Amino acid sequence: MSSTPNRPYPPVLIRAGEAERLDLIGHVLLADSSATAGALTSHRVALGRGADGAVPHRHDHSSELFYILDGAFDLLVDDNIVTARTGDLLVVPPGAPHAFAAHHNSTAEALIIATPGIERFDYFRHVVRRRQGSEQPGLLLGLQDRFDTHFLDSPAWQRARAAA
Repeated sequence: MSSTPNRPYPPVLIRAGEAERLDLIGHVLLADSSATAGALTSHRVALGRGADGAVPHRHDHSSELFYILDGAFDLLVDDNIVTARTGDLLVVPPGAPHAFAAHHNSTAEALIIATPGIERFDYFRHVVRRRQGSEQPGLLLGLQDRFDTHFLDSPAWQRARAAA
């Protein structure tokens, strides 16, 4: 009799050439919650020099991990703005307001992991359609609970982005 426990899902391997690319927003979709039985959601983001990433928001049910692969990100965490550089790691707990953008004089690339997972790839597809003008501006407001992405106002982030 084997003492090996049953796995909740098979190992997940996403080949670089098979990952969905959303070039308009610099995202590469790696593993959504459905692929990992809810354990995590993962994507990579690459932004041009000083480019905006995510607007201020919070997740009520997941922590979000940012591992900086290259360059520098300005990140809102609560009311603080921090700059994270290559090799830095930031974990944002559930409920904490956060946002990100490439630092004003740098490109930026990060691996982002949410745990437990949020079935979220459709959220990013909505963002692309919105930026292309093929979706109504307010549509994502009605989907905040579905994607556990709740938009916030942040005067600190607005000041920081205006200064950049």
